[in-house]
Amino acid sequence: MSATRNRRSIISEEVAPWSEIRQLLRGGETDKLIPVVIPKHTRRLWWLLLIWLGLFGLLTGMMSSLKESGDGGAADMAYGASATLGYAAGAFLLLAGVLWWWRSSIAEIEQGTAGVLTRYGAVTRTLDPGRHYLWHPWSRVDFVVDTATEIPYSAPVMACPTRENVPLRSIEFFLKFRITDAVLFVRTIGAGNFDLVLSQAVQDAIRQRARLVQTERAYDLRGSDVADMQELLNRQLSRYGVRITGSNIPDVQLPAQYQQHLATRERVAKERTAYDQEWGLTRKRRIDSLQMDIERAKKVRDARIVEVKAALNKAREEVAQLLEEQETNAQKVRFEIETRGRSGLISAENEARAQRRLAQAYRDNRAVLQYELARRRLEVGAILAGRAPQPVIVRTDGGSGDTSALATLLTAQLMPKFNGSLTPFPAAPAAAGRGPRNGDRRGGEED
Repeated sequence: MSATRNRRSIISEEVAPWSEIRQLLRGGETDKLIPVVIPKHTRRLWWLLLIWLGLFGLLTGMMSSLKESGDGGAADMAYGASATLGYAAGAFLLLAGVLWWWRSSIAEIEQGTAGVLTRYGAVTRTLDPGRHYLWHPWSRVDFVVDTATEIPYSAPVMACPTRENVPLRSIEFFLKFRITDAVLFVRTIGAGNFDLVLSQAVQDAIRQRARLVQTERAYDLRGSDVADMQELLNRQLSRYGVRITGSNIPDVQLPAQYQQHLATRERVAKERTAYDQEWGLTRKRRIDSLQMDIERAKKVRDARIVEVKAALNKAREEVAQLLEEQETNAQKVRFEIETRGRSGLISAENEARAQRRLAQAYRDNRAVLQYELARRRLEVGAILAGRAPQPVIVRTDGGSGDTSALATLLTAQLMPKFNGSLTPFPAAPAAAGRGPRNGDRRGGEED
């Protein structure tokens, strides 16, 4: 595989008959590119000989017919036969020469190619695809150039030094080019010389690119952007009528001491990529799980909110019901209090009326009450006067007003006896139905 990759394409031109031009331009040999074919010309000038011989035969027949005397002898017969033979041979040779000329003047240019027409060795113009007639004897198609196909070209460059002057084993450069001007290509450089020029230009471009790259990053050249190299090659090859249509670097081979290091680096990079992918999947799964938990929590929260709202509505209903019941009870209690108040008020009013009537009765019986009171006072005064104690006067011998110790002692001994002989006053019997008590009397007097 590496040997096949390291082969360089060779651009050359071939000489072939018209029947093999298509095969050489489209197929060619392995690693051999043939954009230009020089046709083998089978066109000869022998048809001019036939034309000259035909003209000579016609001239001979004409001379023979002019030699006839008209006497009808043998000479006339001989001249008539030679004239007929000359006319027939001349016409045949002339017709054969013309047909040979017509057939040899046909040039068929295949689709996708261009023929370079020369006359006396000088390039006159290019022939488009199709059938052309070259009536001029010295006009010929010297080159058939492929101008439509993008020709692939592979040019491996060996021992390219990097920035650290480490020679790389090889850098394979692949490009596609197309011949835009067939006359300029064949007159200026030709296929063989173009192979050398293109190979040197590619090597210079690759070596300049390799000088800018570090050895450890040499594999980054594979598939890198080579638009600047393509533009540089186009500027160099535009003078030859060639245009680069595409290019890339498909493969880079490093020295043996760096291959293991880069293999380890690639393995680590792959493991890192795999780890990043695994972590990305794990992260995605965790995010999805968290999102599911969040959605589940949202649903639970919504359900709880609904439950709380339902409980709140129920509590509001219960509170409203309790308030209605409390208002009903309060209304009932208020009605009871009002009823009791009205009843108490009516009873108080009735009692007040009764008290007023009773006070009126007391005022009417006031004289009787005063009489009864005076009588009771006299009775009490008589009872008290009958049971009043007698005073004992103890005097001393000196007749002085000071009380002596002996008198004080005697008085202390006699006082308990006097107190024991005294009896309490009897309670006065109350006259039933004769008058109110002191409180009732005071109330009546206040009224």
